[in-house]
Amino acid sequence: MAETTIPAETTSSGLDVSAAYVDATVQAADYLVALPVLGPLIMGALCLMLRRNQQLQPGLAGLTLAAVFIGNLVLTHRVMTEGPVFMAMGRWFPPFGITFNADGLGAFLALAASFVGLVCVIYSARSVDSDGRRYGFYPFLLFLVCGVSGAFLTGDIFNLYVWFEVLLISSFGLIILGNSHAQLDGAVKYAFLNLVATTLFLIAVGYTYGVFGTLNMADLAVQVADTPDAPVVTISLLFLFAFAMKAAAFPLNFWLPASYHTPNIVTAALFAGLLTKVGVYALIRIGGMLFPESLITFNEVLVWVAALTTVLGAVGALGSSDIRKLLGFLVLSGIGAMFVGIAVGGPIGLAGAVLYAVHSIVVMAALYLAAGVIGRMNGSFELSEVGGLYRASPFFAALFLILVFALSGLPPFSGFWPKVLLVRGALEAGEGWLTFAYLAASFISMIAIGRVWLFAFWRSDLPSGPAPVVALEQGEQAAYVTPIFLLVVIVVGLGVIANPGLELAGLAAVGILDPIGYVEAVSPVIPQVMP
Repeated sequence: MAETTIPAETTSSGLDVSAAYVDATVQAADYLVALPVLGPLIMGALCLMLRRNQQLQPGLAGLTLAAVFIGNLVLTHRVMTEGPVFMAMGRWFPPFGITFNADGLGAFLALAASFVGLVCVIYSARSVDSDGRRYGFYPFLLFLVCGVSGAFLTGDIFNLYVWFEVLLISSFGLIILGNSHAQLDGAVKYAFLNLVATTLFLIAVGYTYGVFGTLNMADLAVQVADTPDAPVVTISLLFLFAFAMKAAAFPLNFWLPASYHTPNIVTAALFAGLLTKVGVYALIRIGGMLFPESLITFNEVLVWVAALTTVLGAVGALGSSDIRKLLGFLVLSGIGAMFVGIAVGGPIGLAGAVLYAVHSIVVMAALYLAAGVIGRMNGSFELSEVGGLYRASPFFAALFLILVFALSGLPPFSGFWPKVLLVRGALEAGEGWLTFAYLAASFISMIAIGRVWLFAFWRSDLPSGPAPVVALEQGEQAAYVTPIFLLVVIVVGLGVIANPGLELAGLAAVGILDPIGYVEAVSPVIPQVMP
């Protein structure tokens, strides 16, 4: 941001607000931090107004998310070279104005989210029917990306709550499109548990404001350290419950397997890639940066939550016969892996959690989209009724096999490096049994997802006869397999060209543990305006 030049003036309460207003032209580059939020928000509203023009909506959504992805690439490069980026909306600095902040953590996750959103739009251009378009699939999708990006890039806790609400309402709209009994049943479970989590979140936000008088994250990072008598443990416990429920961590995760298999496959891919990661992000941001003592206080709880979430998720996947439910349990197991990194903490553990989150965003979205192709070609998602896909499409079989290796954490794919970081971080923290639990869960997950490949691709005959396979038409091949290929390129790229991802994850972890760069980017005026 440019420097402040407004003359000194005070409010009726005697508070000097002159330093809180920037009276200079905002640089165009500063808007990049707001683009991932404002772009989908404006274009989502436009798509809503143009909902009768069903052919135009995929193009508008695709162009919007392509622009957001390119903007996020530039923003991420700027964060890596210049440090955290700060933008005060309306030229009012905190604690009066709304701010967007991009550091290594927020920029990395927003970049991954925008790419997955773009790929899902490409896939949806053929798979979402006219009813879905008429009832608002693309506006909901854009609002969902808006909410997710806003959560990753907002600079204060209250707006983090607001963006959670935006993505919750959008996801609820997406999950009920189709109006089937299974969708409504899954939507009720999804909405009820998320509303409970949101209520706890709002109580924690109010309590935080009541104690510290501010919700700006940079300001809080300073004030929490300067207020040793504050009820940090109580506030942290409320946040921990809320975010654990949002992230679907054990034992608050039963809503996810009950709901993720019910919407159309593009919506399921978006949910699997993005939604739970927002809960993990919020826990890292608030637990790790604002209330770091809370992670130490609840360390034993987090260790057990991590172990049980990752192991039970993997076992649930192994026991599932529906491919979509199986993938839902693998999402849970991945959440447990991220909690391993949060529980052991430190620069290596947190870097592992961040890198695993990005890997999971890409891989789980790709696997759900691939499951949609399996369902299209075999006419079923049941493992007992699928087969013969290798002969019908060797290229698609190869893409799915790469995703199997990546999810299993095998080199040279995207899951390998976060696995190395998590194992190293857990061992250095002296958590040998947690390391064993994570590796055991990883092995079980490999068997579970490997079983899908063996049944759907390698097996050619079912007990009842040859496996029924409907080959994709040429147009379907391009519409469905190309998006999966794009995600697989990222999966391979993150594994083979690992340095940028490792550097960003390390930057994110260091920024959480030592937020001085984040605070300095945001709050040079805060000490002057606070009473």
